[in-house]
Amino acid sequence: MNESEFSAHYDPTKFERPSVAVDVVLLSIDLTDSLCAVLVRRKEHPDKGAWALPGGFVRIDESLDAAAARILNEKAKLRRVFLEQLYTFGAVHRDPRTRVITVAHYALVDFRRLAASYAHVSDDLVVARLDVPWSGEAGGAVRTLDERAKPLRLAFDHARILGLAVKRIRGKLNYAPIGFELLPEAFTLFELQRVHQAVLGRKLNKDSFRRKILASGLIEPTGAAQTNVGHRPPALYHFLKEQGANHG
Repeated sequence: MNESEFSAHYDPTKFERPSVAVDVVLLSIDLTDSLCAVLVRRKEHPDKGAWALPGGFVRIDESLDAAAARILNEKAKLRRVFLEQLYTFGAVHRDPRTRVITVAHYALVDFRRLAASYAHVSDDLVVARLDVPWSGEAGGAVRTLDERAKPLRLAFDHARILGLAVKRIRGKLNYAPIGFELLPEAFTLFELQRVHQAVLGRKLNKDSFRRKILASGLIEPTGAAQTNVGHRPPALYHFLKEQGANHG
């Protein structure tokens, strides 16, 4: 029997197979300078009524990244955002229905774009503020809070997935220019500092931060200034993607 004949007669039901899903941690920085994530309310058992990351099962004819991009479009009406694989979660009993392995991804988006997107989706979606109980890159689960600072009950192991996403971007912020993904195309240095502070969970020295950013070669002035401010308008900058590619 040659390989073609073997493939033609292969029985895929001979072995048990787990289900494969993707869950997406869609992160942003809200108007209170808090790190936040999009959650959707589960309408079916298990964990009916709890909040979950946007997710779904991988189709037989799509890649993992394509499945994650589809989920973002279906659940949050977003396309062409920064999206990267995070980690594979495969604990045997993480889903009571059956053996489900999920390949978690994280996505980053400017809050203004996110707000414009979720204004057109159902009431079963919330942008929850993340309460990170650990500092640095210690890691661990995080809490999610609604607009009244009330904790939201999370489904499955999604608190752990959220925690790993926070740990990943905190670490990656030091060597890759992912912070720019959380900003509009034109931004001020103060807005960039606020993004870094929200991700890291701590205050940064204004002067040293600006010196470091300006010396990095990652940004350049646009020639324009911020409008509608009651003080001297700060200069606007934009991210040099070509330089960023060398830092990734």
